[in-house]
Amino acid sequence: MAHLNFRTFVEALKADDDLVEINDPVDPHLEAAAITRLVCETDDKAPLFNNLIGTQNGLFRILGAPASLRASPKDRYGRLARHLALPPTASMREILDKMLSASTLPPIPPRIIESGPCKENVLLDGEFDLTTLPAPMIHQHDGGKYIQTYGMHIIQSPDGSWTNWSIARAMVHDKNHLAGLVIKPQHIWQIHQMWKKEGRDVPWALAFGVPPAAIMASSMPIPDGVSEAEYVGAIAGEALEVVKCDTNNLHVPATAEIVFEGTLSITEEVPEGPFGEMHGYVFPGDTHLWPKYKVDRITYRNNPILPMSACGRLTDETHTMIGSLAAAEIRKLCQNEGLPVTDAFAPFESQVTWVALRIDGAKLREMKTNSKEFSKKIGDLIFNAKAGYTIHRLVLVGDDIDVYNGKDVMWAFSTRCRPSLDEIFYEDVPGFPLVPYMSHGNGSKTQGGKVVSDALMPAEYTTGRDWVPADFENSYPEDLKEKVKGKWAQMGFRE
Repeated sequence: MAHLNFRTFVEALKADDDLVEINDPVDPHLEAAAITRLVCETDDKAPLFNNLIGTQNGLFRILGAPASLRASPKDRYGRLARHLALPPTASMREILDKMLSASTLPPIPPRIIESGPCKENVLLDGEFDLTTLPAPMIHQHDGGKYIQTYGMHIIQSPDGSWTNWSIARAMVHDKNHLAGLVIKPQHIWQIHQMWKKEGRDVPWALAFGVPPAAIMASSMPIPDGVSEAEYVGAIAGEALEVVKCDTNNLHVPATAEIVFEGTLSITEEVPEGPFGEMHGYVFPGDTHLWPKYKVDRITYRNNPILPMSACGRLTDETHTMIGSLAAAEIRKLCQNEGLPVTDAFAPFESQVTWVALRIDGAKLREMKTNSKEFSKKIGDLIFNAKAGYTIHRLVLVGDDIDVYNGKDVMWAFSTRCRPSLDEIFYEDVPGFPLVPYMSHGNGSKTQGGKVVSDALMPAEYTTGRDWVPADFENSYPEDLKEKVKGKWAQMGFRE
């Protein structure tokens, strides 16, 4: 099944006519990423680079844009849908509902098997050099070759009670080390701190080309202490097969394309960055010290594929997954607190720094509340939760707004939210330092910079909407609209 096997997922994209196989030689130094970046910005087919210059020991091919958008409105989210065994025509709401469904189902622990495809080939320490592998240089001003943009870090708490799967970028440092982000308060940072107290380096694995449902779960801000492997089992309705690493006691997906085994240092830090991140900027020379990963062994499938996200301006995996899945968790948090939120989504146009919350007007009026009180209740909840960490603006919109439509959200925000009077600002909550106005703007890099913007009109709190939109849907009689739509293609317009 495509959602449980990355290789089958690639075949599913091919069957969908959503894959371009490139067999001519392609340079991993910028060329592969340049092609992928243009794919992301034009919503074109995913590129599979079968002939990378510098391939050695069979390592490796590259699949670009594994979870980016498709051009056709009918299956715009088809690549994401294929991550979850949904039909390619699934809506974003259906995709997010599928991801949230696991939170209400019994967790299904992974099933340990003796071996799997990820063990077909082995390179021991001294038999590989990360600097000579065809690791991609993604942007010309990046600080190095980012081999890790869509792989899954695997670490475990010292007592073994919590196994965390997560995505965090990492670049090649030298022949057997990586440097990567370990940012507070992310789960990888939390577990790193636990091992620091123990005085021992963190046993670690990095798996590339994992089951697509697993990479979705590893992108989602699920609660502390929840193991993604069990969450994936609940999503899939069956246990995910895993195998034990050769050099430590961690378990990795048996069908993973490539696995790095090793340790995450609690004492050594090395320069990392800059990198063209999810918000669409590279700040040349912006290098910071982050913990060092030691690679002791590489295991991999025959003819393996490394998935790559060429992050940047719209639209790539950092938007379709990180923002969307944070919004899903925010929706769940609000609903668990009894707040009248029906939908939540991070508009791509905001580089997923916003989440728009669709409010049920009838239930809102039953609350007998007001803008300041309601906005503060939502802001206090979300901006102090992990799900709200990467989000800096919450936009409250009425039930006439489709939060999955960026034009709708922008229309509501720009015409219904009066600056300052309809907003509550937060400077005493954790901020996301990767947002450019945090890391390179004014004020603290790690605190504040957040706001709730109420784009609900006053009447929506009391009597209900007192306006009619001036658009096709609301400005013409039904028979005339049907007549126009019925003749649309005949008149020469695009269906």
